[in-house]
Amino acid sequence: MLSSTNKIKILPSEVSALLAAGQVIDSFTAVVRELVENSLDAGANRLVISLWPDLWRLQVVDNGCGMSQEDLRLACSPHSTSKIRQSEDLRQINSLGFRGEALYSLAQLADLEICSRYQQKDSLGWCLVYRDGKIVSQENIAIAPGTIINVSNLFKNWKVRREAIEKSKPKLKEIQKLIGEMALTHPQINWQVKLYDQLWLKISPSNQAKEIIPQILKPITVNDLVQKEWEFDSGKMTLVMGLPDRCHRQRPDWIKIAINGRVVKCPELEQTIVTNTVRMFPRDRYPLCFLHLQINPEQIDWNRHPAKSEVYLENICYYQEQIKNALTEIFKLNPENIEPQVPNQRVKRLLKVAEPQGGYHLDQVPQSEITLLQLKALTQIHRTYIVAEHSNGFWLVEQHIAHERVIYEQLQQDWSLVPLDKPIMINSLSDQARENLENLGIIVENFGEQTWLIRNAPASLVNREDCAQALAELSHSGDLDSAQVAIACRSAIRNGTELSLTQMQNLLNQWQKTRNPRTCPHGRPIYLSLEESSLARFFRRHWVIGKSHGI
Repeated sequence: MLSSTNKIKILPSEVSALLAAGQVIDSFTAVVRELVENSLDAGANRLVISLWPDLWRLQVVDNGCGMSQEDLRLACSPHSTSKIRQSEDLRQINSLGFRGEALYSLAQLADLEICSRYQQKDSLGWCLVYRDGKIVSQENIAIAPGTIINVSNLFKNWKVRREAIEKSKPKLKEIQKLIGEMALTHPQINWQVKLYDQLWLKISPSNQAKEIIPQILKPITVNDLVQKEWEFDSGKMTLVMGLPDRCHRQRPDWIKIAINGRVVKCPELEQTIVTNTVRMFPRDRYPLCFLHLQINPEQIDWNRHPAKSEVYLENICYYQEQIKNALTEIFKLNPENIEPQVPNQRVKRLLKVAEPQGGYHLDQVPQSEITLLQLKALTQIHRTYIVAEHSNGFWLVEQHIAHERVIYEQLQQDWSLVPLDKPIMINSLSDQARENLENLGIIVENFGEQTWLIRNAPASLVNREDCAQALAELSHSGDLDSAQVAIACRSAIRNGTELSLTQMQNLLNQWQKTRNPRTCPHGRPIYLSLEESSLARFFRRHWVIGKSHGI
């Protein structure tokens, strides 16, 4: 379990005094966490975890580097570790475990048997048995390289702790979550978890965290996810996102932040992700996201919480900016970001949205240096969907919500209010509605009992015939962002509007250049992808015709 690259040593008192205080073994899950972290530090790529929760027993088997007899004898001493030596090492933590408390605590709280063979040196291994923190037996045994730790009678002398754990009964879910998070940060590991000698959880190894998530969340497929990596001055960032037009969550329970191999709580970074994806998802829906920062250990202070679940991260504003930029790039519509879709699952999600007629201004498209996917407008279906061809198939693009995304981002970039040549009169405006308009910068003047004059308006509404109705609608918007969404929805092309090929092409080009082109500001999917590979499967073009007819 413990790395023997450097022999286990007892930390000097001046170093152990600096470590975060607190008992690290406070639950069944904590035992699994500490033992598995030691296995990963030992370089294991295969772990078998066996659980007997009602018997207060578990076993962890790994194929790591193992321990020598001398290291085994020291492993259960307080503050014994091979990870650090002096106080300066606390600023250079490169391992998952470093305090040297886990095995010592376990030896006090349970019966412990540790069998290990040091890969690089010994032909045989050693097995040491601890009772009440003391070695009661040790023997030479034949064992494969690696380590086996058996924990039994956990909390045998702590009846109150056992009773508290039994009442809460969340331990299996907690263990499942723990293993899933560790698999995300260490996707190269082969995981097997047995429950009462039956296989309970299996996660196969991969080179990408993207391929681990579908093994944890069964409804999710690899094609629902996109993964990209970025390098910056102090390290590397891996970001896996669920595509907003395919998957999202009812709660922000799958925004996972990992730093240097461990999932941690980092509210500042979690909020950055939520804030910068808020207008990609339906109301009260949240992204599926895994972010792994691999950075200089000097930027991190792990010595904040006994379970190492919280950290101090230096220069957090820098990482927030990196995340914001990454979220802008990861959803771009370019060939490498396009994943095949299953038509039958997507057709049901197409929506027809009717909005008032307006001026659409599609004939002029500003030039941009952004490399676009080569979409060619072919025709219009039901005056609602644009059929667009590209090199690998074709898309159906819902014209209203594509245009809604374009207008919304234009309003975000260039929000302006202009004076009205003739004030607009509105009746029966509540105090809250008037306050909402004034918060947007709109001038509202009393013109008598229950009558109000509006002196200015958003530039995109000024020349519209329905400007009064639009302003009344804006009075219900509690903030600028909601107002911009309302204006975009009202101003976008109405379904049922006939477009020329030029207008369709210009809309496609404008839409592709938006920051978040996969969904409208309400979270609705904008396009249905029918890729050549899906069409080939549907029409069975891989069949050999003679054989399919029994010839």
